[in-house]
Amino acid sequence: MNTQHVLWLRRLAMTGVLLGLAVVVFGAYVRLTYAGLGCPDWPGCFGHVTPLGAQDANAGTPDTPLHMGKAWREMIHRYAASILGFIILVITVLSLRWRRERLPHGLARSLLALVLFQGLLGMLTVTWKVKPLVVTAHLVFGLTTVSLLWLFWLALGRLQSAPQHNADTAANLPVPNPLRWARRAALLAVPVLIMQIMLGGWTSTNYAAVGCPDFPTCQQQWWPQADFREGFVLWRGLGTNYEGGVLDYPARIAIHLTHRIGAVVVTVALLLAMLLAWRAGAGNTVRRAALAVGAALLLQLFIGIFMVRFGFPLSWATAHNAGAAVLLLATLLLERSLRRT
Repeated sequence: MNTQHVLWLRRLAMTGVLLGLAVVVFGAYVRLTYAGLGCPDWPGCFGHVTPLGAQDANAGTPDTPLHMGKAWREMIHRYAASILGFIILVITVLSLRWRRERLPHGLARSLLALVLFQGLLGMLTVTWKVKPLVVTAHLVFGLTTVSLLWLFWLALGRLQSAPQHNADTAANLPVPNPLRWARRAALLAVPVLIMQIMLGGWTSTNYAAVGCPDFPTCQQQWWPQADFREGFVLWRGLGTNYEGGVLDYPARIAIHLTHRIGAVVVTVALLLAMLLAWRAGAGNTVRRAALAVGAALLLQLFIGIFMVRFGFPLSWATAHNAGAAVLLLATLLLERSLRRT
């Protein structure tokens, strides 16, 4: 195995992780500032490469006027996503070029397929006028892209730090019961957290955060009137502009309530995984990963609660998206650490 090849791929992967986080968080900022349709066509902006070109051409109509601030936010998000796609392409090409080495080639190919699918979702997000189902999928698969880059970076780090024969030997050792239960708890926590992120995306894309403007109650009640059937209709047809949301208040309340219930379930699942990992006696690496999950969870709960208490300021709402991404990466780190112990 060529250590220089691994080093270069790790640098590219970490660059991709950091840029991917920026793209996801800035995408949330674009959505929260009602700029998702700042450029109503794709991949350009009113048929131009930049909003400046659209402005010089006097682009826009009375129905879809050119708003330079919104257009720039949308295009900067597209530019950053394109750079991320190029980084992933380079990672895949290098991985294929060095295919004779023991590299995580499957992850590299999956990343390329995923980023191409993300491009399709990005196009549909605009052409289908920020339809909640598509925007939520775009968010989830964006976080999936960041997660795969993170796992790719971790896998390369394992190749760098441990000889393969040691890993093969360790794989054949019996697993103690405490460690086995910790692994199961961490593995269960990952899909539970992903479901909660999907609920968060559904809450955001339907502009349902305002459904419960108080905490810990909702509409000054523990269980207000809510329309769950209407709140979770996934497909409402095409042609409707969903920017700002189209649901009535009971439906938005139902979405927000479900997201809060999900937060309780996720907290219990992550705390259980942390506790079992800590008690498994699996070493400092696992304990540091458990502490990272605990810190990320505490930060995310803090942001979520005070975001409501402060009236959903833009900075806190954007930070809530960033916190979800960091919590997901920390949970994946814990699961990987337990699996490799």
